[in-house]
Amino acid sequence: MSIDPTKNHFYTQTAGDVTVVFLQDARILDETTVKVIADELMRLVDNTFKIKLMIDFSNVEYLSSAVLGKLVAIHKKVAEGKGVMKLACIKPAIKEVFKITKLDKVFELHDTHQACMDAFKQKKFGLF
Repeated sequence: MSIDPTKNHFYTQTAGDVTVVFLQDARILDETTVKVIADELMRLVDNTFKIKLMIDFSNVEYLSSAVLGKLVAIHKKVAEGKGVMKLACIKPAIKEVFKITKLDKVFELHDTHQACMDAFKQKKFGLF
């Protein structure tokens, strides 16, 4: 199976001040797809200071462990730019992988798109 480099692996929408990335592929397994998605996401966060980034996994059924490494790198880049990254709509089997690898302690995971959006609205220090 060959990868179509012109295929969009995700699309973005803006909801208020949050950039929402909707992953399109049900299976993010092969090295080429992982690299293309990671490179595109890195470009997105590279140029945005204080980005509020939600990655929506609604369509994703399977992903390789390489994706986890790329997510950690993107998370680090977002943090360097004083931004925030949250993950939403992760299927139970994939969420289990996050728990086993302890990445559920690194990433803020939300069961629904709305819960994730609400989390962006919450103030961290309770001043307001």
